[in-house]
Amino acid sequence: MAADLSRYDDCLRFLAALPQHVPALQVVVVNGSAVTGGWDEHSDLDVEAWCSGDATATYDAVLALARRELPVDHVWELPEATWPSGRQCFVHLQPDAADLSRPTRLLDVVVQATPERLTMDTRRHGVPLVVHDPAGLLVLEDDDEAEMEAQRRQAVAQTAARRQTGAWLVERAIARDDLAEATSLHLRFAVEPLVRLLRIRHCPARHDFGLRYLRTDLPAGMAERVEALLPGPDLVVRTRAAFAWQDEVLRELT
Repeated sequence: MAADLSRYDDCLRFLAALPQHVPALQVVVVNGSAVTGGWDEHSDLDVEAWCSGDATATYDAVLALARRELPVDHVWELPEATWPSGRQCFVHLQPDAADLSRPTRLLDVVVQATPERLTMDTRRHGVPLVVHDPAGLLVLEDDDEAEMEAQRRQAVAQTAARRQTGAWLVERAIARDDLAEATSLHLRFAVEPLVRLLRIRHCPARHDFGLRYLRTDLPAGMAERVEALLPGPDLVVRTRAAFAWQDEVLRELT
């Protein structure tokens, strides 16, 4: 079933008209949870655009139009260095986004320079809602599988090699009663590598998506098992369980 995007109808109309005012825009799509699943009343609208010429100038023009045409409350612009070929911002269309007593209205906008060949892997990003692409520049095709497999192999090898060091760091912090350090290390060395292994095992195309989308990407019940390992009062029990699960998945993968 297609996501109900009706609360963003004004934004979709804005996006459809945008290339008339910013001719450098070559491709504009909606992606994210609107097309991959998991869309709900608190989802933002993910917008990705590609342009000819100077991406920063195009981004500035898009943001200026958004401020003029949409009911913008405020904008968070990520640092310029975040994207080597573009800019990103979060456009809040209401105050206090953390107030979930009403549906969220928030745009995540990325504007980049159009590469020589523009592709999107639908296994990773879903089938985008194409708002503007008159020249048919966007090609839906899988990312290079050899490169992704090399990344997965390296992740498995690093997790296996780091296993004992990671466990020592967490256990030492717990033994010293350094709760903040132990919590951080538990997530970094126990939980996050475990989830990476589970993704490699069960959804290899999205192996690097971290702790997001666990309920849609992993087999039923597995997200809840991961959540039971998140930091809690019995951290030593949870960290040992997480490393034991790492061992189990590593045996399956190697």
